[in-house]
Amino acid sequence: MTTVNPVQLASEEIKGLVSGALDKIIGETAFEGDAPVLPQFNVEIPADKSHGDFATNAALASAKALRSNPRKIAEKICENISLEGTSFDKVEIAGPGFINFFLSPDWFGKVVMTVIEQNTRYGRTDLGKGKKILLEFVSANPTGPMHIGNARGGAIGDCLASVLECAGYNVCREFYINDAGNQVDKFGKSLELRYMQLNDPANAEFVKSFDNDEELCRAIFEDAERFPMPENVYLGADIIEHAKKFTDINGDKYYTSSEEERRKALVDYALPINIKNLELDLGKYRIIYDNWFHESTLHNDGSVERIIEKLKANGYTYEQEGALWFKSTELGDDKDRVLVRANGVPTYFVPDIAYHYNKLAERNFDTAIDILGADHHGYIPRMKAAMKALGVDENRLDMVIMQMVSLIDKEGKPIKQSKRSGKAISLVTLLDEIPIDAARFFFNLREANSQFEFDLDLAVEQSSQNPVYYVQYAHARICSILRNVKGKGIFIDYDNTSVTEKLTAPEEIELIRQLAVLPNTVNSAARDYDPSKLTHYAVDLASLFHKFYDKCHILGEEQDIMQARLMLVTAVKTALENVLNMLKITCPEKM
Repeated sequence: MTTVNPVQLASEEIKGLVSGALDKIIGETAFEGDAPVLPQFNVEIPADKSHGDFATNAALASAKALRSNPRKIAEKICENISLEGTSFDKVEIAGPGFINFFLSPDWFGKVVMTVIEQNTRYGRTDLGKGKKILLEFVSANPTGPMHIGNARGGAIGDCLASVLECAGYNVCREFYINDAGNQVDKFGKSLELRYMQLNDPANAEFVKSFDNDEELCRAIFEDAERFPMPENVYLGADIIEHAKKFTDINGDKYYTSSEEERRKALVDYALPINIKNLELDLGKYRIIYDNWFHESTLHNDGSVERIIEKLKANGYTYEQEGALWFKSTELGDDKDRVLVRANGVPTYFVPDIAYHYNKLAERNFDTAIDILGADHHGYIPRMKAAMKALGVDENRLDMVIMQMVSLIDKEGKPIKQSKRSGKAISLVTLLDEIPIDAARFFFNLREANSQFEFDLDLAVEQSSQNPVYYVQYAHARICSILRNVKGKGIFIDYDNTSVTEKLTAPEEIELIRQLAVLPNTVNSAARDYDPSKLTHYAVDLASLFHKFYDKCHILGEEQDIMQARLMLVTAVKTALENVLNMLKITCPEKM
């Protein structure tokens, strides 16, 4: 089944009517020389509905070419338009020459039937035309648990992927695993120190004195005098837990091994566990990746070295004080960047370049999108410069900057610890505190590049103040209506499409308008990389439904009115389900 966009079809119909009228005007007007070529004109939805359902600036846009007053051109356009058989029943001229079109009742009825007929496909579009997009998001450091910023990035990234899929793109969700470089070296050093502490014969009695791992972890973590740790290591309890469990399996086998062998064994044990935990935690958050890309593959298959040589060959490097530099200022960056340090070790920038080159030049995605933290603004020009230096169109690389999120209570006070566990709130503890539906919905209430205060108390509140509850309640209310109707033996005759023309009450019209703009909203969210447009849409649709329900009775009305309104609430139910399913949020039938 093909996708249907009622608003787009109406806009195209207006363009056809106006273009036909302009062609008639040109044909009936004498011009010196060749007939004028008219510029493009816009068709828009006015904010004020008293100005029509659609408006066009065609007369104003054509004034210069036609050498005439815009309002006179508008009058001629209207004279040459026939509305018979169209979606419109009235056209008016406003202001200096805007032309306003008013939709017929028949159009509103057809929108309802379109939603019902399209069913789960309603809202889908062909904007992307199957283009391949690689969307990388979260990519949390695998050396520790995910923090609250990853929770926001996960919700935004996964919902954006769904929006792009709905808009007709072929999307691949990817997690980039930083399993090489300084972070992993630091991870190995931290594990090794904790392992040595646990297995030092001088500490044997101390270690045995604790009843459980958590108590031991806390003691080792807090007793800095007995167990001093340098500043450049990870001090989290998870490191101690890994070292303890590794000791449970291997004992002191590696205590006398070489530092290199000991660290490798510890990293080989702990890192896969952390990566698996990332996958499990994100899966609980309803995020399933198509691909987990390991940074180590770029080092192992020679990609890092090849990128360096390619940049050299393209003339974008120079040496200074023993280091190899990238001439990124020649390509729009604010300063040149070090590629290889004086000690011969590549900076983290090189595997990042290799990774993005892999996405666009080797795997040939049409577009690569990264969702990055607020501290990555400077990353954008340097990575785009690198792509340009490698002969890749830098416009194929897009980056979404995500601002910080803070957790607050009802009084606006910051929350840093879980009420249940007393631990700092990470992704895992957050999902222990609030429903997954609330987390995914709330993190998509604002565009990514905006600060966001997450109200934990509101997220669990069952009231109209809670936006996700408000939307889900609208869906449950509709399900209750349909169950009640079915229980009374009332059959909804979806084949009797003509009854939808009875939907003329203001609350019905506004509800149908909102139904009609869903495909456009999907397109707008996809173009702007902004899934928050869909949460706003859902809240607005729920609000309009509640207003309709309060004003427009269903049971007890004349048969055709009842049937039309039952079709309308069915269409609203479908649209709500399609949006919530896109966001991977449940659609309860009872609340």
